[in-house]
Amino acid sequence: MCIDINCKNIYFLKIYMKIEDEIKQPLFKSEYNKMVINIIFTAGWINQKVHCYLKEYDLSPQQYNILRILRGQHPGNATITTIQDRMLDKMSNASRLVEKLRIKQYVTRDTDENDRRQVKVKITEKGLDLLKITDIESEKYHNFSDVLTIEEAQALNNLLDKLRD
Repeated sequence: MCIDINCKNIYFLKIYMKIEDEIKQPLFKSEYNKMVINIIFTAGWINQKVHCYLKEYDLSPQQYNILRILRGQHPGNATITTIQDRMLDKMSNASRLVEKLRIKQYVTRDTDENDRRQVKVKITEKGLDLLKITDIESEKYHNFSDVLTIEEAQALNNLLDKLRD
């Protein structure tokens, strides 16, 4: 169970609440129905933790995702299409997000000389520096996953991959 006060003081109690208790629904149609609801609820719960953590850096989870994608391309660049294809949230407007990052000077945008319709996006040193800070700081905010062993995390990853297959 997470107690979150204004996204500032995030701490965790060693109380593991079942999905039935979290959403106050004692019965489900089936174990499969319960599983899907549990995945959706847990994804939202994790997303809230990430959102709170990134708020102090004036970043949305989608902007953070773009910066990490561009860091992976560094020292090269990526097109908006490439960014959109690699984003975790496929419904995001990559062009709008890149523009917000450009205004914050975390990325640059340049038109491709050969194809004026293509835009090249590249992470700046300021963007790389921000990711160095967030990489170090994120350790204390992602400690909720420490309740799982490496073997359990691998098993969960395998099950989630299998579910998407």
